[in-house]
Amino acid sequence: YELYISQPASAEQALEIAEALVRSGALDAVVLDSVAARVPRAEIEGEMGDAHMALQARLMSQALRKLTAVISKSHTIVMFINQLRMKIGVMFGNPETTTGGNALKFYASMRLDVRRVSSIKDGEETVGNRTRVKVVKNKVSSPFRQVEFDIMNAGGISREGSLLDLATTEGIVQKSGTWYSYNDERIGQGRENVKNTLRDNPAIADAIERAIRERHGLPLDKPAPVEDTVSDGKTIRLPVKTKETA
Repeated sequence: YELYISQPASAEQALEIAEALVRSGALDAVVLDSVAARVPRAEIEGEMGDAHMALQARLMSQALRKLTAVISKSHTIVMFINQLRMKIGVMFGNPETTTGGNALKFYASMRLDVRRVSSIKDGEETVGNRTRVKVVKNKVSSPFRQVEFDIMNAGGISREGSLLDLATTEGIVQKSGTWYSYNDERIGQGRENVKNTLRDNPAIADAIERAIRERHGLPLDKPAPVEDTVSDGKTIRLPVKTKETA
């Protein structure tokens, strides 16, 4: 896969770049990070303390009208990352809201609420976060579903953590106290130790994944080739770029 990064100077420039990329049809996905950090040109050129009432909201509304028409033709996925703010004076209901007005909420086909649940530690060192994602809006399937997974500082979303959670839920891996067993053999004590076991023994991880897929009637994908990479003094496994994955 190829990743292109642009750092535009203003919100207008960012949205113009996004529209041009979507219109070209050359990319599978475009990500804007983030809506809250995109500053309109008038605010950049103005003085500190100047009032710019609803400027960002009007800009987003105009841009989304144009983007929606282009997206439907190019079939490019456009993802907007946003931040939470607190409404002032709210006594009842959820006081949280997102920046940029309501247009993005209305135009979005899917909205995901992503939150950190807890920290994952190796001794005293924080090595990742337990993350919960809830679908708060979905035009293409059922909304309000949620999932939890591990995001590691080195390596991103943990495949081993997801496999272990699914396998434990399905009874493929048995948990007794802090011990985990597979095929009546103990594979480790403690969740992080078992994740390390699966990472160091890809044959066991592949067998567990195969069992999960067979139980749900899912196709058996060929495992992607991986290679060991050293990051921050730790060895992690990352996918190898091949002709099939390029």
